[in-house]
Amino acid sequence: MFDPIQPHRPAIFLDRDGVLIEEVHYLSSVEQVRLLPGVVEGLRLLERSGFELVVVTNQAGVARHFFPESQVRVIHDHLEDLLASQGIGIRDWKYCPHHPTEGIGEYKVDCLCRKPKPGMLLEAAAEHGFNLKASFLIGDKRSDLEAGAAAGCRTTLVRTGHGSSEERNLLPGLPGFLGICDTLADAARLVLRLPQRESFSNIPVRAWA
Repeated sequence: MFDPIQPHRPAIFLDRDGVLIEEVHYLSSVEQVRLLPGVVEGLRLLERSGFELVVVTNQAGVARHFFPESQVRVIHDHLEDLLASQGIGIRDWKYCPHHPTEGIGEYKVDCLCRKPKPGMLLEAAAEHGFNLKASFLIGDKRSDLEAGAAAGCRTTLVRTGHGSSEERNLLPGLPGFLGICDTLADAARLVLRLPQRESFSNIPVRAWA
């Protein structure tokens, strides 16, 4: 277990839709927020083992003017309260409201924060002093894993959300890729089974049911 007063603590970067909550096409209201099975168990395991929890999510619905940017914060406040009621704390919430081609006005930006680019992870690490080499990203899309790899993190795919369809697009060779898990709870157990200083080159690519 990690020392909570030690600087440069590791983080778990989490995609939001399809990993923490049910995938809803351009989710825009708190009434649509439903935690996925295994989320509370998985987050508890990770948090109690000393990981900081950070959500990193693309929200192109803002760029397309489907809902205002302020609504993203409303949803995150609601989700934060929902998790807090289960004793789970999220250290930070990062979101990208841009889209390089479909964005409208100021949101039409080829930015550095939209996954698969690693901007959100790098920003969180700079703000909080995370050790990216000891950190992990859990997502349901290849773009999530590419963002994690670009930031120097190890990654795993969950089959919730888009994961079941995305796993066929995962080829060997993605740096730091640990494998595929059914739920966030399974992904947490996979992370916690690993020696925390294990190098990328020693990690086999495998699937976990």
